[in-house]
Amino acid sequence: MVRHRVCTGGGRCEWFIKAPDARLRAGIGPYRGFHARAGVPQDRLVLPSGRVSLLIGFGGELRVGGGGTTAGAGAGTARHTSVVSGLHTRARVLGHGGELHGVELALAPWAAYRLFGGASLAELGDVLTDPEDVLGARCRTLGARLAEAPGWAERFALLDETLLAWTADAAPAHTVAPAVLEAWRLLHQAQGHMRIREVADRTGWSLRHLESRFREQIGLTPKRLARVLRLRRAVGELTAGRGPAHTAAVCGFFDQSHLGREFNALTGMPPGRWLAAGGTANAAWITG
Repeated sequence: MVRHRVCTGGGRCEWFIKAPDARLRAGIGPYRGFHARAGVPQDRLVLPSGRVSLLIGFGGELRVGGGGTTAGAGAGTARHTSVVSGLHTRARVLGHGGELHGVELALAPWAAYRLFGGASLAELGDVLTDPEDVLGARCRTLGARLAEAPGWAERFALLDETLLAWTADAAPAHTVAPAVLEAWRLLHQAQGHMRIREVADRTGWSLRHLESRFREQIGLTPKRLARVLRLRRAVGELTAGRGPAHTAAVCGFFDQSHLGREFNALTGMPPGRWLAAGGTANAAWITG
């Protein structure tokens, strides 16, 4: 079933959301089709999420500022029709000139590793680039077919068909190592509040070996992913109205000052300023 939602305020944005085929759900979040028609340029602050984002656009152009980019490094703002973003540890600003039309997929990194044919996700860490750099011509072909589809039900059915085929075609060598997958699971279960050496011990690998393989197949080292996961939990606590002292304690920070430093390092602003600026409402039309 396709869910349809219309947002107003600063322009009009329509959302079309549907869960993927049951065989894909372990590693792929709900498909999120969108059509933003603000009429004027808009920008959003996108926080690190611990997911790989694949956005396939078929109308409008995405502006990227902040964070790592390939086309825009050292050159201000990069512009893309479609983008793939690996795991990142720094918030970035995304914007559009008044209209943006496309679909976004949020992928668990181990699922992205398989779908991307075993390409090293370390090369996508803190990087945003054109999906063709990773997926080749098949991404361009998928984008064209999505643009030609008569509606969102047909687009989502096409995504199911395509992603199932890509998964079936993946070579066994493109599957994340069981120890890496277990480390990823442990960190998510603990929401980042777990010593990395304990994670390594529980996988049976040495710390150095785990860090190397984890970075290759997930995109960040376990320690950097843990920072992102703690931030995401802190964002949830603060958004729910819980104070900084409580948030610091439950999320594994040493104290409130430590929370503030980490929040500022990963988002570019302290918690209070982020909340005053609208918090999660700033990422209303796209996630990172």
